[in-house]
Amino acid sequence: MTPVSTFPSKTLRGETPLSRMLVKAAMIALAGLAAFLLRFEFEIPKFYLLHLELALMVWVAIKLVVFHLYGMDRRSFKFFSAEDALRLAQANLVGSAASALLLYLIAGASFPRSIPILDLVLCTLITSGGFLARRLVAQAVGVNDGVEGRFVLIYGAGRAGVNLLSELRGNRKLGYTVRGFVDDDPALTGIFVQGVKVLGVGAKLRAIVSSAGVNEVLIAAPSANSEQMMRILEHCREAKVKFRTVATLGEIIEGKAIASQIRDVDVQDLLCREPIHLDHSKILERIDGKVVMVTGAAGSIGSELCRQIARFQPAAIVAFEIAETPLFHLEREMIANYPDIQFIPEIGSVQNPRRLAGVMSKHGPDVIFHAAAYKHVPLMEDSLLEAIENNVLGTYNVVMAAERYGVDEFVLISSDKAVRPTSVMGATKRLCELIIMSLPSSGTRRMAVQFGNVLGSNGSVIPLFKDQIAAGGPITVTHPDMRRYFMTIPEATQLVLQAAAMGEGGEIFVLDMGEQVRIVELAEKLIMLSGLAPNVDIQIKFSGVRPGEKLYEELNFDDEKVHIVTGHRKIKSLIGSTLANNGILVKINNLIQLCEEGDNVAALRLVKELVPEYRPTKPVLPGAADNQEVPSLLALPKVAMALLPGLEATNFNSVS
Repeated sequence: MTPVSTFPSKTLRGETPLSRMLVKAAMIALAGLAAFLLRFEFEIPKFYLLHLELALMVWVAIKLVVFHLYGMDRRSFKFFSAEDALRLAQANLVGSAASALLLYLIAGASFPRSIPILDLVLCTLITSGGFLARRLVAQAVGVNDGVEGRFVLIYGAGRAGVNLLSELRGNRKLGYTVRGFVDDDPALTGIFVQGVKVLGVGAKLRAIVSSAGVNEVLIAAPSANSEQMMRILEHCREAKVKFRTVATLGEIIEGKAIASQIRDVDVQDLLCREPIHLDHSKILERIDGKVVMVTGAAGSIGSELCRQIARFQPAAIVAFEIAETPLFHLEREMIANYPDIQFIPEIGSVQNPRRLAGVMSKHGPDVIFHAAAYKHVPLMEDSLLEAIENNVLGTYNVVMAAERYGVDEFVLISSDKAVRPTSVMGATKRLCELIIMSLPSSGTRRMAVQFGNVLGSNGSVIPLFKDQIAAGGPITVTHPDMRRYFMTIPEATQLVLQAAAMGEGGEIFVLDMGEQVRIVELAEKLIMLSGLAPNVDIQIKFSGVRPGEKLYEELNFDDEKVHIVTGHRKIKSLIGSTLANNGILVKINNLIQLCEEGDNVAALRLVKELVPEYRPTKPVLPGAADNQEVPSLLALPKVAMALLPGLEATNFNSVS
């Protein structure tokens, strides 16, 4: 017999541990008395009254001890379940057997043999009935204290729906009264689940809402796919009822309370991303006790990286960011949510090598996640030199500083737009990958992680579409066939950490982003989430493909080998091509010089030379001569090494 692991139970008003023990003792005594009465047909002979007194003392004493060992006085019977009933039966069996043995040792053969059996049956029934009654009373108290008017239906009569019903009944503060279930399985219609009827299928939701008098539907369908979720939302829209959802499948797997996760349906619910399973031990090995630096720390990806990294007990998180207000808000959030983690905000730009040197010298980071970058494709088409300076030269500055200050690991946050790029942004990201693979290293492991768009990131289509819906439309989509890969921000950052934990240096990791999503379908889903009808309440208009955009993204290069097996099914590894080591520093020097001189044409030609797969969809510099020659790579002065004093003394020649 092993005591169970339990949690403290919430009690009804007036309940105390002593009162609960007295109630159990009374139920045990009642069962024993009933056993004697049944055995002697309700006329107990005087001879057996002494046996009754002895038996009651033994039963109460032994069974209270056994119930305690089985954890029956520490379980929450507001949620008394079949598992609890089975454990209670086991406790009764052990208690009755131990009591019978002691009674026969004391009273001998004169004690009636049938009474212990009757006692076992009756005590199991009475205690189970008592605990079940206690649950019903608790639920009745919760319902009566509900907020008037918050009557709901639960869409989904599966395990998630049943658990939600139990939690809503047990937590009266939530103020919900469940009037019934709705489920798309017609075989369930008419049955009762924990006393609540399944009123019908989703296609009849409008009539059900009207007859049940509800004003909200709680969707409890964590395993529903995108098509099923869209059908559920369409039923809710037709019924003109407010709808919200509960825990995702990942949240249920993590053991989070379902009722506490009630929230508005979001677009990520419609994409139905699978929950991420991480190898926490591997990530812990790379981060636990380490100083981790994140560049671009206050951005969408950078800030979520900080949150995820904090889960793995780093010695400190150094947040490097040029935007002071977002960094200020991130600092307040991290202090509030992760008070035990040292969070160090540092203002600075990756374009400033002296500031980078100062921060790394001061804090000595072990790991760097480089997320700082310009990412907006159309804007970068008109800002070539700024894209080069921030993305390419900024990456170069961080890499060189990491080498100088002995950083163990450098992880570049890259993009699927770096694959056969058609935009300035994609070309600069590809060049960043080539640089971290090509620069000589004195010990820093360098790797890159590619992924697509993240839902809800700053400047993504989701916030833009929401603003357009709020304004009454129209929603503007560039092209009917425009498709993109999408991930949630937590999903992307978790996989970044997992990939980094796998890396040995020299890899380009590609995250499995599922199937590409048509942007027009995403717009339609967002309109439906607002309770409106696409092209009826909100129009969708097509504005044309913008400079630098592809209709769809690609995942790998022709000259790179894909390694399917990485230890994680959502992560692939590429062994990427590199630039020739003998000249990489000269070429970077040339880019620096061209940016300082403001020579857009020469800079573009040099980027095309370094990234030959770069094919702009439209002229980046209208009017520029196509046959203009690129300046000699050796003719321009070398200035980059002077930006980090002492770096030129580093001996890279012995490093492959």
